Amino acid sequence: MAISETALKNHRELFPNHNSTLQATDPELIEVFDNFAFDEVLRYGNLDAGTRLMVILAAMIAGQSLAEYKVMLGGALNIGVTPIEVKEIVYQAIPYVGIAKVFDFIHATNDILQSRGVTLPVEGQSATTPQTRFEEGLALQKELFGDLIDTMYRQAPSNQRHIQEFLSANCFGDYVTRKGLTIRERNC
Repeated sequence: MAISETALKNHRELFPNHNSTLQATDPELIEVFDNFAFDEVLRYGNLDAGTRLMVILAAMIAGQSLAEYKVMLGGALNIGVTPIEVKEIVYQAIPYVGIAKVFDFIHATNDILQSRGVTLPVEGQSATTPQTRFEEGLALQKELFGDLIDTMYRQAPSNQRHIQEFLSANCFGDYVTRKGLTIRERNC
């Protein structure tokens, strides 16, 4: 078996001038994997390459795959994913997996962006203020989930209502309302 021309082309697009060490030590694995990941899988679905790479980056954060995240971040930047989009992927992971699990990804992202000449910080993407974060977050929750949000607030025990308020203000108000990524990109 050989690596298909399509797989080679797609791999080169993400990682130009990359020489795989595994190609030398594990050629059979690389043939199988590259043909699958860079050819067969890409024949299905309707995500453009940038969106697909953004989903992969988010999955690597969730899976705590820092070394591979760094590699794929380079590929994502090579095909046009912007520094703001990358930073938003990292920021959006915080309410889902926690700052402790995202911390190393923030530093790795910053290192890679700076190594490519990106000046940090990138342009801020916050769309709320401390005064509006709760109301705007709650409005977005209701837009996305409808009457379920009112039901969740009504059914929350008084000593746990603050959890609903945290979701509205922090998760949705502070994070999901941010500019940098569309709602569709956040939900891929």
